[in-house]
Amino acid sequence: MTDFPQIQPIDTSPEIAKVFTDIRVVSGLAVVNLIWRHFAALPGVIDWAWPAVRPIIASQQMIAARQRLMESIDLPLLEPVTLDAWRSIGLSDTDLADFRELITNYVRGNCTNLIALTALRLRLEGAEGSSPVFIPADPPPIAATLPPLPRIDYLEPELAHAIQALAKRHEGAQSGIVPSLYLELARWPILIKYFPLWLAPLYAPLTIQATREATYHVAQTEAMAMLPTLPTSLDNMQAMRPALDQFTRLIIPDLIPVCLAVQRLLPDTVGNSDG
Repeated sequence: MTDFPQIQPIDTSPEIAKVFTDIRVVSGLAVVNLIWRHFAALPGVIDWAWPAVRPIIASQQMIAARQRLMESIDLPLLEPVTLDAWRSIGLSDTDLADFRELITNYVRGNCTNLIALTALRLRLEGAEGSSPVFIPADPPPIAATLPPLPRIDYLEPELAHAIQALAKRHEGAQSGIVPSLYLELARWPILIKYFPLWLAPLYAPLTIQATREATYHVAQTEAMAMLPTLPTSLDNMQAMRPALDQFTRLIIPDLIPVCLAVQRLLPDTVGNSDG
């Protein structure tokens, strides 16, 4: 999977743009996560997979499951990062507010996608169980769109190398996949330097493996209670299976603890010193 196709929101056809908009609205997100951008690049896949999991993502059951997943994750002890420390590396209060919004999006999106797509994968693997009656939740607030995601091949080589080095800390990304969260850091390049320092206890190989496995098992338990009813079979099914397996077993459960850890390190409030 070194050549990992994806379609960026700015490059979509009108048909894919409509699906991306629905993903954002139903999920309450400002981003379209990488797994969906990849599915959009595979003929027929996003038009099959999104309707299959949409009722799960739009449900009251998902809200409760997502909260249980977040609360279950046991992070290692991290050294606090004060507001002054965030400011000392050059982030303004506006930067911090924008970064907090970004991390909130990735926490919500990754937890939602992990549960819903694990449910899809389990059903495809033959998991048995009746599909529940999904109770629609109130629509989430419409999130403002974020700046376009940088492309790794358009970045300065030094910056691209640093982002790829962060990605390679994750077993699932060893094949060249770059998690979107790390590409977002191109907006605040100094954070690429500080993530390995601030998150060192979590990035320790045995710790991140154990945290990933614990996250995956909780998500699988939640997913078993939300198995979808699948639409008609998909001719291009085999094209989606490698990414579905890799993202639900490795990449997303690796990134959820990272996002939660960063969220924990952010200051609770920031002032308005820079307007």
